[in-house]
Amino acid sequence: MLTIYDETEDCEQLVEEPDPSITYTYADYLQWKFKERLELIKGHIYKMSPAPASKHQIISRKISGELYVFLKKKKCQFFTAPFDVRLPRKDRTKDNQITTVVQPDICVICDETKIDARGCCGAPDLVIEILSLGNSSHEVKTKFQIYEEAGVKEYWVISPETENLVVFILNDEGKFEGLKMYAGGDTISSTAVLGFKIKVNEIFSK
Repeated sequence: MLTIYDETEDCEQLVEEPDPSITYTYADYLQWKFKERLELIKGHIYKMSPAPASKHQIISRKISGELYVFLKKKKCQFFTAPFDVRLPRKDRTKDNQITTVVQPDICVICDETKIDARGCCGAPDLVIEILSLGNSSHEVKTKFQIYEEAGVKEYWVISPETENLVVFILNDEGKFEGLKMYAGGDTISSTAVLGFKIKVNEIFSK
C-alpha cells in the first residue's frame, strides 16, 4: 500500500499500489502525489527506503560540504536527494517515453544542458549512493545496471556499516570497472570530476 495526498479532501489516504504489470513513464510519475518517495526503474515503481539513519545523513553532509567548496565557481553542479534524475534511452527523451527516474543520494552534473527546472535529464558524471539497512542486494544490483547502461562515468557505493566504499569507473566499452575498495587512510581521486579528492577517514569521522 502507498499513501496518497488528496488535495480535494485535504487528507491522506491509503491506496493500492499501481499495477506492476503496467510499464509506467515519467509522464505518469509526474501525476502521482504519493507521500512516500518513489523511483521509477525501467517502467516499474520502487518504494525508497525509510528516512535515512543519522550516519547516512552525516556522510552525505560531509561529502556535500567538500563538493560545495571544490565546485565553487566551476561549471559542474552537485545535487542531493530528493532530486529527480531521468535516464532516457537514446532519442527517447519525451516525458511519455522515459521509464527510469531515480534519486541518487548525491550526483554531480557537468553538462549544464542536462539540468532543468524538474531535475536532470541524462546521466550525471558522478553518482554517489550511500547504502541504508533497508537496501536489498537486488536494489543494489539494479542501480548498478541502470547507471552503467545510462553511461554514468563514475559510481561510488558507500557502506556506512563497514565504513568503506567501492568506486566504479565506466570503461571505453561502456562497462563499469571496480578499481578497488577504499577504506581507512585511503584518498579517493575522482576521474569524472577532475581534481576532486576526499579522504575516506573524513567521510566516516564522527
